[in-house]
Amino acid sequence: MNDHMKYTVIGAGNGGKAMAAHMALMGKEVTLYNRTFANIEVIAERGGIDLENPDGLYGFGRLAKVTDNMQVALDGADLIMVVVPSSAHRDIAQAMAPYLQDGQIVLLHPGRTCGAIEFEQTLRQAGCTAKPIIAEAETFIYASRSEGPSHARIFRIKESVPLAALPATQNQKVLEAVHTVYPQYISGGNVLKTGLNNMGAVFHPTIALLNAGWIETTHGDFQFYIDGVSPSVAKLLETVDRERCTVASALGLRARTGLEWLALAYDARGADLYEAIHNQTGYYGIKAPATLQHRYIFEEVPMSLVPIAALGQRYGVSVRGIDAIIRLACIIHNTDYWRKGRTLDKLGIADLSVGELTKYVETGERD
Repeated sequence: MNDHMKYTVIGAGNGGKAMAAHMALMGKEVTLYNRTFANIEVIAERGGIDLENPDGLYGFGRLAKVTDNMQVALDGADLIMVVVPSSAHRDIAQAMAPYLQDGQIVLLHPGRTCGAIEFEQTLRQAGCTAKPIIAEAETFIYASRSEGPSHARIFRIKESVPLAALPATQNQKVLEAVHTVYPQYISGGNVLKTGLNNMGAVFHPTIALLNAGWIETTHGDFQFYIDGVSPSVAKLLETVDRERCTVASALGLRARTGLEWLALAYDARGADLYEAIHNQTGYYGIKAPATLQHRYIFEEVPMSLVPIAALGQRYGVSVRGIDAIIRLACIIHNTDYWRKGRTLDKLGIADLSVGELTKYVETGERD
């Protein structure tokens, strides 16, 4: 890859602002897109974003362009970083479809579960004729928060983040492109593996729902991962984690356990999930959501837990723990997350055998 790549960040939330500012401080040409201009108006006026980062680059990241026009955002971009809740992936794909160009790389940060599959399916349904490369990260590279309209803070940068392209034959090309800014990315195999190694699916909704009373009473005034993970909550996390790994096994994959993931991403270790989470220094200081109307539930349940459970049901795995979390979310939010979520029918893979599904994610071919 050349040194004159152009980068576009889609989404100006907690993660998007941090990523755009960080890449700009690396000296890269970065465009920031957000569909609601009011949310980026201050950034546009100032021409960039202030970044706090205790472990690396910090200061004012000057951006090349700040826009709410998707055509402008994608024009000439080599690497397109999609940093929005995965519940918005379908809408973003539809908005991108008329403007994508052959060879552009679209990287979902993260894909959650089956994100790249959904994105490709949506582009096809929207009549996209270009041939971009769609890829997904297993998790988001930062622990970060927005500190103001044009101010972001990075708490921690993960040491190693797997990614995969759809199909997996394009993994190396994506890695070569992203390594111009993030050498932390490594090959994640294929998008089934990255999707089933989705630790947000285990941590976010389970901790949020089991701390529902505390969140509503304190409006999130406690440390989410530290105060919110008691020994009993950790036991339920381990049940959800075990079911996720069993679904992966049914697909011929070995998913990382929660303990293995914490060691890989943060070098945090312990005898069990309770101990390892409390040994992850990057989690200290991260407050709980102020409300249960939060992406930890409305994103993670339909876009992470529903497809994991659906794959489990399709291929004969008991997912009672995961289903219990989904049902609790449906009750609390008074909505049907099974209907809204990434079902296998919506993803276009309901009729595929394990072998056919594997062939699709590895080569892009369908029988």
